[in-house]
Amino acid sequence: MKFRTILNYIHKIPGFVYAQIRLLENERGDGRVEVEVRPRAGCKPVCSVCGMPGPGYDRLRTRRFQFVPLYGLPVYFQYAMRLVNCTWCGKVKVERVPWADGKRPVTKAFSWTLAGWARRRSWQETAQIFGVSWDRVRRSVSMAVDWGRARVDLSDVKTIGVDEIAWHKGHRYLTLVYQIDQGCRPPGVQIICPSTWVGEHRRIKTLEAFFDWFGQLRSSQLQVVCSDMWKAYLSVTRRRAENAVRVLDRFHIMQKRSKAIDKVRAAEARRLKAAGSRPLLKNARWLLLKWLRNLSAKQVPRLEEILRHNLNTVRA
Repeated sequence: MKFRTILNYIHKIPGFVYAQIRLLENERGDGRVEVEVRPRAGCKPVCSVCGMPGPGYDRLRTRRFQFVPLYGLPVYFQYAMRLVNCTWCGKVKVERVPWADGKRPVTKAFSWTLAGWARRRSWQETAQIFGVSWDRVRRSVSMAVDWGRARVDLSDVKTIGVDEIAWHKGHRYLTLVYQIDQGCRPPGVQIICPSTWVGEHRRIKTLEAFFDWFGQLRSSQLQVVCSDMWKAYLSVTRRRAENAVRVLDRFHIMQKRSKAIDKVRAAEARRLKAAGSRPLLKNARWLLLKWLRNLSAKQVPRLEEILRHNLNTVRA
């Protein structure tokens, strides 16, 4: 089977044909495949601005577009871009080609391949596997994210959660916004819910950027916003989602409760020690923080003694 037949089977380009295919080799013995692409006879070029076909004007120099490798061999498309004398725009524009976007030197197929591998391996490993730069992988991932964001359906998002995750040493965080509506979690999936938006840092302008992307209308239709007690999150959600009920997550409430109980216990223990009383509250931190159902048979009498002591102190 010819390589041209394989290309037409896996990556047929409307309005274009694969012409000459060459296997080249450099001084180091590294090979590459170069595929010449030509416009189909009678097919007019398409304006890159308005997308309308028009008469050809001239050609630019030949450009190379990196395609998906074949058996470890780099594959490149070679094509001389045509200029379009666009009657709609009234100017001469460079044509739009279906296998690449703008001035990117890689094909869409190769960008999607890099983005797919970047989900399974690190970006550095993906770059090493395909022999490209780390920045090329980053651009491919950004392309996939932009494509997904432009097509995501947010009409049913009524309840969201806002939280931060640490992604690097030195207190470097990302702001994560996710949907927590009932039924948004797929069956069998162990994560809480799929993320809706991720932004760098945990600042006011970070969450402001989410609401700018989410839109004013959808923000006004939010019913519940759950977050921690980070002041930046609370101030932004109060202004941008004014119709939503703001809920504080249970973890931080229980954390504040535990710290308050331990602070009171330590102060009371010091007071009893200074008064010469028996150190009743010494080593009783976890005894006070545990749920009653988790107390052992030996711990219950001591807890009752502490409670009676507190009751007598209040009465006195």
